Formats: sequence, structure tokens, C-alpha cells
Amino acid sequence: MKPFICVHFGKSFRTKKERELINLEKENAFIEINFQKSDRTGKIELSIGEGKRFKINGVKINKLSELLGNLYIVLFNPDNMSLLKDGPSERRKFLDIMISQLKAGYVFNLNQYMKTLEQRNIYLNQIRTEHKPEEMLEIWDEKLVEYGQKVYEYRFEFIEKIKEKINKFHSPITEEKERISIKYISHLKDVNEYRKKLKETREIDIKKGFTGIGIHRDDFEIKINDKLVSVYGSQGQQRTTVISLKLTELEIIYDEIGEYPILLLDDFMSELDDKRIHKFLENIKQNQVIITCTDKIKLENTESNFYKVENGKIAFKN
Repeated sequence: MKPFICVHFGKSFRTKKERELINLEKENAFIEINFQKSDRTGKIELSIGEGKRFKINGVKINKLSELLGNLYIVLFNPDNMSLLKDGPSERRKFLDIMISQLKAGYVFNLNQYMKTLEQRNIYLNQIRTEHKPEEMLEIWDEKLVEYGQKVYEYRFEFIEKIKEKINKFHSPITEEKERISIKYISHLKDVNEYRKKLKETREIDIKKGFTGIGIHRDDFEIKINDKLVSVYGSQGQQRTTVISLKLTELEIIYDEIGEYPILLLDDFMSELDDKRIHKFLENIKQNQVIITCTDKIKLENTESNFYKVENGKIAFKN
């Protein structure tokens, strides 16, 4: 069974009395998502006013991490091109979002690592400005190694899954003319070596006031036919590469949970020729997909509904 969602967007429809009862002084907008999965139905509510408030099945949640695992979604929009065009932080974010949906342990260890990193950086500055003993860094170093190794193991596992599956999608889209290779770059490949480098770079870290090496610097590079896509790839190749990553993400989530996530596509056709668009659409027939675009697309042998947005109004078309 495919999951599905129904989304309601709108201005607040609550009365002043209703807002008082739920301790909500002001509400500018309200989003409600009703979803059905193979094993359950549910509702997620978002109130936007003086801050954001979330509820799951009517129960208020205090941490965004509590949303994870309720609804699986893969999104492609033009901003995703930053995966290739921007720095390593965008590629780490891609991994973090994907893995966090599926592995609660990843969220915990990543958060613990980042907290430890922050504490180590504070202490580095205290060594420089308050002459505190360097030996105390050993405490933070060991914690960085402990949590960093666990984060690395999760990331390595998922990078391997991406490497295993991505050409299943990319090669047919490009008529077998292009083959993707991915290399994971990390200081945590060897724990003992990482521990040694932390000590070797300690003086530099003290001078700069921050930790220069660790999984917070992780990256991965993507090549097509042994050439970096970010440097040598055309606009069409870069967009196809990111789309192939998203299709691979779909497949990995399916392997983990036994059902396909919902796929959201925003302006995915730009800079793609008709052949690539057709091949791509062939790969998503098994999914529930929501596509937004400026040009009408032809969907063959698939159940679909078309909605036209004009002057702020939505009209239904078959």
C-alpha cells in the first residue's frame, strides 16, 4: 500500500477563546497534514504565530526530533543544487536528514558529538585566554572520538548504500552513457589515527579557538565518468545527478521501512531534455508523487490528477 497525505494550508481558523484555551496568543497560519501509512493513520499540525507549535495526533511535542519516523518524505527543489555547487555542509546536511529519518541512534550520537565539539571549542579559548591546562582536552578528545566514530559508521553505511544503488537510476536516465562514482571523505576512517591527529593539531586549535578536524568536516565527492560533476558537469548533468541521489534516497528508505516515501518535486524539469524527463518519470511510477511545474507534463500509464493554480486559486483538472 502506498502512503498518502492530505494537506490543508490556511490562515488561523481558531477563535480568540480557542486560542486562549491552548495558550496560543496569536496564530498567523495553520498547516494540517493527514496521512495514511500501511500500519496507521495520523495527523500533524503546525501553528505559526509567535513561534511554531507542533502536534502529532493532537498531542503537543517539544522537540522537532519527535516528528521523525511519522511521515517519510523525499523532496527535490532547485535549492538542492547546492549539494553540488556549495560547500561540504550541504552534503553533510543531505546525509543527516536522510539518516535521521531512519535511525534514531544517529540523531542522538550526532547531537552528542556537536555538544562535545562546542564544549571543546569553549575550552580551547579558555586555554588561550585564561591559561587553563591543556591536559583537560583529553576528556573532550575521547568524547569526540567516541561519538564521532558512531556517526562515521552510520554515514559510511549509507554512503555505501548510495554507491550500490545510484547507477540503477542514473545509467538508464542517461542511456548508459554516464556512470556515477562517490567517495566519502572523513577524518574518522581510522580511530587511532584520528586520536593522534587531534593531539598533533592541538596547538593550532588553541591558536584558532576551534577544532579543525572531525566528522563536522566530513564530505563526499561525486564524479561522472571519473570527472567531478561540480566542476566539469553541465547544468543538465548536475541536475540529473541530484535527481538520481533523490531516487536513491527513495529506494534506501523503502529498503528500511518496507514502503515508499512520498516524493515532492518542485521545478525538476528545468535544464533536462525530454529524454531525461521521460526516463526519470518511468522511475517514479510506484510512488505517490506531488509535482509542481510551470509547463504541463505528459504522464503515461499512470493514475494522476492535475491542478492549475492561477491568481491564487486552485482549479482541478483531470
